Amino acid sequence: MLMSLFQFATRRLVSQAYCGLKPPSSKKQRFCLEMARPSSNMADFREVFAKAKHIAVITGAGVSAESGVPTFRGAGGFWRKWQAQELATPEAFARNPSRVWEFYHYRREVMLNKHPNPAHIAIAECERRLSKQGRSVVVITQNIDELHRKAGTRHLLEIHGSLFKTRCTNCGNVTADYKSPICPALAGKGAPDPEIEDVEIPVEELPRCEEDGCNGLLRPHVVWFGETLDADVLTEVEKELDICDLCLVVGTSSVVYPAAMFAPQVSARGVPVAEFNMEATPATNRFRFHFPGPCGTTLPPALARHETELIS
Repeated sequence: MLMSLFQFATRRLVSQAYCGLKPPSSKKQRFCLEMARPSSNMADFREVFAKAKHIAVITGAGVSAESGVPTFRGAGGFWRKWQAQELATPEAFARNPSRVWEFYHYRREVMLNKHPNPAHIAIAECERRLSKQGRSVVVITQNIDELHRKAGTRHLLEIHGSLFKTRCTNCGNVTADYKSPICPALAGKGAPDPEIEDVEIPVEELPRCEEDGCNGLLRPHVVWFGETLDADVLTEVEKELDICDLCLVVGTSSVVYPAAMFAPQVSARGVPVAEFNMEATPATNRFRFHFPGPCGTTLPPALARHETELIS
């Protein structure tokens, strides 16, 4: 049964691997499913889509790339002279919360001016339409940009958190916060140019908890390198993947664990999985379908109303 296998494997990986890191590459820990070369036949996919009752959509950075969202990954992915993995850690925040908040303030401000692209919109429209037919769509995203939410997706599981939520380091309270700037001291700060020096904002002027009597230092409510994913969110993910009868993998490289194992686990129990990505990934040959190209181009026709759907 998928649930027990998935729970065991997920918990094991989460307990031994840091968020954003690849697990050891031993053969025993690699899910190997021999399958024929995946199909790129859209008509065949559309027939499967027309029959699906519970669709799970797993998305990564690629789905937001067409909205102009910077990823800070790979060569050239720097903010000032640091890469994300040097800033997005509990240790970096403990050493220099001002620098880390400048980085996240910059990312928040960038995202306030970004908009959902056709891929986000197609997913949200599909969810709305199928819900009227007694069918369900859930989006499981690794992205923290909230573009799925902006597009109108309601059933959304953000496994890495959100740029627009904060968590108090003192009382643990989590709050949605869309203020621009998030605090007065960060106004006009966070420019990414490498020649710009840190502002060194006093810690008492950084975002603070507004719960009565707390005033603790706030941090972004995102999962940093070295932190495990939220157990409650993972439990919801497990439930959705256990009941889905079609899975879409959209704009993800399928190398960041534990999310990289979600779709292969679904495929292992015989459920059709369709990958929409610019290029093949390490998991491509485990899936029934693969559609190369920009997600904003390939996804809308895949999720459009099928001729067999009843219009309510």
